[in-house]
Amino acid sequence: MGISSCRWLGALLLAGCLSSAPMAPAKAQSFADVGKQPPITILINASPWYAGFQSAVELYTKQTGNVVKLDVTPYNGVLEKARNAVRGQTSPYDILNIDGFWTIEFYEGGFLRPIKDVDPTFVLPKEVLACGNNHYWNAEKRWRTPEGGVLMGVPPNCNVHILAYRKDLYDGAGLAAPKSYDDVKAACLKLQKPPQLYGFVTRGERGNPIRYDFMPFMHGHGQTDFVKDPLNGDFTVTVNSPEMLAALKQFIDLHKTCGPANHASVGQADVIQSMSAGKAAAVQVVIAAWSNFEDKNKSTVVGKVGAAPIPSAVPGKPGVASIGNWDLTIPKNIAPEQQKAAIAFLKWFVTPQAQRAYAEAGGIPVRSDTLTSDLAKKPQFNWMAPYLQSVATAASPLGYNEGAAVEQVLGLRLNQALLGEMSPGKALNTAAGEVEAIFARSGRKTGKLPPLPE
Repeated sequence: MGISSCRWLGALLLAGCLSSAPMAPAKAQSFADVGKQPPITILINASPWYAGFQSAVELYTKQTGNVVKLDVTPYNGVLEKARNAVRGQTSPYDILNIDGFWTIEFYEGGFLRPIKDVDPTFVLPKEVLACGNNHYWNAEKRWRTPEGGVLMGVPPNCNVHILAYRKDLYDGAGLAAPKSYDDVKAACLKLQKPPQLYGFVTRGERGNPIRYDFMPFMHGHGQTDFVKDPLNGDFTVTVNSPEMLAALKQFIDLHKTCGPANHASVGQADVIQSMSAGKAAAVQVVIAAWSNFEDKNKSTVVGKVGAAPIPSAVPGKPGVASIGNWDLTIPKNIAPEQQKAAIAFLKWFVTPQAQRAYAEAGGIPVRSDTLTSDLAKKPQFNWMAPYLQSVATAASPLGYNEGAAVEQVLGLRLNQALLGEMSPGKALNTAAGEVEAIFARSGRKTGKLPPLPE
């Protein structure tokens, strides 16, 4: 998720794609006029928010007459297709939807066309959320930042965690919306009746799933990344800090106390299904999954689910979500007219009218004014205000070229700690040594902290 972070079971994906919500009627003249453009093809990930994006594309075609083809690909296949596309003579895709976590490889490789190189007049509306600034690139700093950087893409969502909880069960037990993980655990102990109802479910599956769902615990304990100061070139590894150890112990405790017996293999589809099927009192989930809880064709808890910002991990400190968003980018190896056609779609997509329609179809809008509009007052959009609160404090780690290799290490060692194959201290010490070696091979200024007790 991210979502970077969206692994989806085939049956649920098929249901999601075929049950795309109809768009609300809209007057053609209320949408941006981008002119007649040649057909374009977008590489897009199959994810919980795909149905909303599909509907937005259908509306674009209806409003403009311009044709867009979608190559819908499971998460695990998107990166390979994108890599092949930019390295070929001509990309078969005019827009690549790239996990924000992968963008560094494409930026540093020079495979993408900066937006203003195609259209110098393009301005990303100020209402568009920062989303970790993953869509900017500062080549000198080798960092994703608008300061001294260039705009490389447009975020289709700002996919962060929220806490979804059974408001009916909480209200019935006299419980307020959880503000901390301690609140989540207390409610879990009061409400859960396994295996019929689990108190709290989040991902523990090896790889990206556990790494990403662990992030709010890590961030909440005051650590924003796995290295000391990557923006300024200090890649001293902090994987085995005391804060990380406290976060991992808290994460494991909630899994074992409140989750299903197979918690170490729980993936995103499992988390979503546990809430949709009425088998979870609370889940930590990316906001893109929300529409599943309100879909009468897939959910038994329609109208019963409340949303809360990501909980605080440490009393007195704010909860901090982790960004797992995507970026709509333009490959360099396509014809100029195709690049301009891609820009036309991006211009249309970030307009207020398109973003509202996107939200109404189950998408996650990226404009703050859409998220604070009259839609936010409707029961089915009760997630908008908590989502904005989570976005405001969200962190975006792994913003360096070695990110994928670092995640591979963490995805294994965190899972081993959750399974009990290693103690938390040993898992983090082992990961720290492996991550330090990754940065040493890259020639970074690195090092590591003293080992934790094992």
